[in-house]
Amino acid sequence: MPDFVLLMHDDATDQRAADDPALWNAYVMHLIEADALEGGSAFGGGITLRKGDRTPAPVSRIAGFMRIEAADLAAARALIPGNPVYEAGGTVEIRELPVTD
Repeated sequence: MPDFVLLMHDDATDQRAADDPALWNAYVMHLIEADALEGGSAFGGGITLRKGDRTPAPVSRIAGFMRIEAADLAAARALIPGNPVYEAGGTVEIRELPVTD
C-alpha cells in the first residue's frame, strides 16, 4: 500500500482547537485503529540552505506532518476528518510518497 504525508498548515481559524492535545490523542488513536499511522511530528525552527547567492526563508506555514498508509489518495482523504487542524478550519495537504529507486 502507498504511503502519504499529511502536511498540517499553521492557518487554523481556531488555533486553540488545532493545538488541543486531547483532540490530537483521539485523532492519533483513530489512525492507529485504522492501521494507517506510520509516524509524524510537529516542526520546530530551522533554516534553508541553497548553493548560490540567495537563500529563501523556511516555509513557516507548515507546522507538522503525519505519515500514513492508505490504499490510494481517496482512502488517505477519508482519514482527514477528525484531524484537529482540519476541524479547526486549517489546511491539511496530502502528498503521496512514491516508491523510488
